Amino acid sequence: MEKEKSPDALLVALIVGVTGMVGFSLAEALKKPTTPGRPWKVYGVARRPLPSWFPSSLIDCFISLDALDHADTTNKLSPVAQEITHVFWISRQLRGSEEVNISMNSAMLANVLNALKSSAPSRLRHITLLRGTKQYMGPIFDPSLAGKLVHQEPPFREDLGRLPYPNFYHALEDLVASYLPSVTHSVHRSSIIIGASSRSLNNALLTLSVYATICRHLGLPFRYPGNKYTWEHFCDMSDARVLAEQQIWASVTDGAKNQAFNCTNGDVFAWKSLWKVLCEVFDVEFVAFEGDEKFNWVEMMKDKGKVWDEIVQKSGLFETKMEDIACFEALNVVLHFGFQHVSSMNKSREFGFLGHADTLKSVRMWVGKLREMKIIP
Repeated sequence: MEKEKSPDALLVALIVGVTGMVGFSLAEALKKPTTPGRPWKVYGVARRPLPSWFPSSLIDCFISLDALDHADTTNKLSPVAQEITHVFWISRQLRGSEEVNISMNSAMLANVLNALKSSAPSRLRHITLLRGTKQYMGPIFDPSLAGKLVHQEPPFREDLGRLPYPNFYHALEDLVASYLPSVTHSVHRSSIIIGASSRSLNNALLTLSVYATICRHLGLPFRYPGNKYTWEHFCDMSDARVLAEQQIWASVTDGAKNQAFNCTNGDVFAWKSLWKVLCEVFDVEFVAFEGDEKFNWVEMMKDKGKVWDEIVQKSGLFETKMEDIACFEALNVVLHFGFQHVSSMNKSREFGFLGHADTLKSVRMWVGKLREMKIIP
């Protein structure tokens, strides 16, 4: 029988962005009896109150705060600041301009870290940053840079240098590095994340679920809205559970400190294969890609908010607005790539993390989870 940890030895996590896809999976993972560093005490932070689908048993305390507000952040975190040993930074604010993203996200992280470090003595020892493949592509959602970006050659590797474009990822990485050597860090670069939440920005699976559900409800064909290249070529994804496992592993493994790791499921898929899976789980007819460049699903879905309201009401779902849970514009960019969106997992494996998932099975599982949470019918 394991000895109970003394209060000074107990690992205490602060998940900033706990109600997002990865935050939810992190809270679940940290409470598992087999998790490295167990038992963990877990504080969860989000701007809004916990939604009804989030089990309160996954966290020891929930803190609602606006990380952009320095005073609010300091006031809310001061009572627990001396306990926190690990920060899991999942939160992000996204706008069209990358310069604005840099300003907002840097301010948020600085406010949280200042609140934790200003309460002496601080026990903070490690910060994990959730990032993504924008590291290798540049700010693809900034309209001012449309057509000007040159991406790295896939498969993306962690040793590729920074691209010469503004990127809030770089600003946050430089900020956490400034706390060395007293506080270590790890950077985790995901691909397209699949998980379950009604509060994640750029939630591709939930966007596709809304699209499929509305098509079925209206009797419309569930057409692939991307280009022929992505329909036929390889892409990868990141299961939120694998991301959570890698972040926890890096936070307690000495050899993984102060490193950046890609984190994908370790396999690849073509969108035509994934489309068949989506057709099965949503019970819609499979329509082969027809190469119709005139089909614009972003425009098609603009007036479907009231249809989603009807579906939510009829099915007794957790109340959401379509514009708050679907990211048609962002996913449309991804579905029109002209290169294979694939990251190498070699470094992660070489350092000792062997987590993986079968992407097509993950999609089925997470759709089931979204249904169980009453976010989709």
